[in-house]
Amino acid sequence: MAHSLDEIDIKILKHLQQDARAQRNKLAEIVHLSVPSVSERMRKLEERELIQGYHAVLNSRRFEFDITAFVFVEVDGSDNYPKFVEKAVDEPEILECYSITGDGSHILKIRTWNTESFEKLLSKIQSWNGVHKTRSNVVLTNFKETRELPIELTGTIDIK
Repeated sequence: MAHSLDEIDIKILKHLQQDARAQRNKLAEIVHLSVPSVSERMRKLEERELIQGYHAVLNSRRFEFDITAFVFVEVDGSDNYPKFVEKAVDEPEILECYSITGDGSHILKIRTWNTESFEKLLSKIQSWNGVHKTRSNVVLTNFKETRELPIELTGTIDIK
């Protein structure tokens, strides 16, 4: 069943992506609705799982996480995938884990303190059952990093 998002929903979502701490009275002002109306719309967006949570974005450099790396992993056989994913999800320095096509079966986004901690984590990953090969790319400069989706501001969008 498809649900429609109108221009007001889109504006609310767009603003929340930029400022998850926005107070409902500020959102109400932006979309020209009452606070209860905005609250009801947000509740429905949350129920439909269009909003998955509200998070603070921390500055990794200020916490001395100086290494960002992408690690391509080849895991032998699909029987090993579930255990590999479980281990990746449990590892705090692994921020993201994706099953991919192309070079490898999975890609990991890692943030860690220095080359020594990166080497130690990489060695740990390589010791996991089924891990056949890894290939690492260390980030030198980050020009853009966002979780904002480019939601259209006009018209309606059908969400399934």
